[in-house]
Amino acid sequence: MSKLEELINELCPDGVEYVPLGEALKNNNASESVSKKDYKEVGNIPIIDQSQAYIAAYTDKESAIPPILPCIIFGDHTRIVKYADQKFAQGDSGTKVFVPTSKAAETKYVYYAFCHLIIPSRGYNRHWSIVKDTKIPLPPLPVQREIVRILDNFTELTAELTAELTAELTARKKQYEYYRNHLLTFGDDVPMIALGDTCHMRSGKAISSSRISIQKAGNTSFACFGGNGIRGYVKEASHHGEFPIIGRQGALCGNVNYATGNFYATEHAVVVESLGKYNQRFLFYLLTAMNLNQYKSQGAQPGLAVGNIENLFAPVPTLEIQERIVAILDRFDTLCNDLTSGLPAEIEARRKQYEYYRDKLLTFKEAKA
Repeated sequence: MSKLEELINELCPDGVEYVPLGEALKNNNASESVSKKDYKEVGNIPIIDQSQAYIAAYTDKESAIPPILPCIIFGDHTRIVKYADQKFAQGDSGTKVFVPTSKAAETKYVYYAFCHLIIPSRGYNRHWSIVKDTKIPLPPLPVQREIVRILDNFTELTAELTAELTAELTARKKQYEYYRNHLLTFGDDVPMIALGDTCHMRSGKAISSSRISIQKAGNTSFACFGGNGIRGYVKEASHHGEFPIIGRQGALCGNVNYATGNFYATEHAVVVESLGKYNQRFLFYLLTAMNLNQYKSQGAQPGLAVGNIENLFAPVPTLEIQERIVAILDRFDTLCNDLTSGLPAEIEARRKQYEYYRDKLLTFKEAKA
């Protein structure tokens, strides 16, 4: 029997009390927050806000420091939960800071319980007004501390493994890009021909955003490609087959995706089809390596004109050589990018494993009133 099981059997064999998060936590906001317009690149105090970045910027404003540490930070707009045990300044107005209401709750334990919650969505704002009513288990302090010890260790191990896997993935991607560029560099014996003479390029059809679902479901099963890749899913397809797709609108225009089967292409996506001189998959790798974003127009809304792409010259090796190159690059691509295999899947598996054990540790039988 583990130490945690012994503590539970000794201290709460009949279950634990569940309390609303809004009763377990109280306000620990600083007297004032730092507006984003006042964020600085240097300063004595790191700013923590509701953005993805743990340290968003810096300030010297002492009045923006929450009075009690450690504490829990919650983003009303992002619904991101963070734990802070070192001095920081409170960021933008959507950032809320809390501490437990009594000594019967460990701050780190409540933080883990907060992360465990499934927070319902209610538009873009006022998420705390909903989540505060969700109940969390509050076992005796020795049980809380043992759970924190276990999760801290597991968090550290998971972070180490994820860092190692991420470093490996970064190295593999660099290796992949090196070999891709090497394989797609040809001598004078390979002709250079304008893409407009070797490919057919046409933008897709406009579609109302109300017809695009963010989730893939039975009645919205076809991927919809826009200017930055898959935009969502729709009921009807506009194309069938295998095609490189170039995004032609927005800051990321020039990005290249590969569509297979039935899919929909919007007016911001350029569907590319070889006229016979290219293997479609080779064409995808070639267009990706050409870094088409460098040819975008400047302005508030960058764009990439089809005519400009068609005027670019690209090498046209024999189809036999193209097929050999595709076989090599596909193996690298699977290792680096495929979410169902390779390193990204391993990183995702580590995250799910951590969440599974965290959720198991924070699930208790509720004591009868």
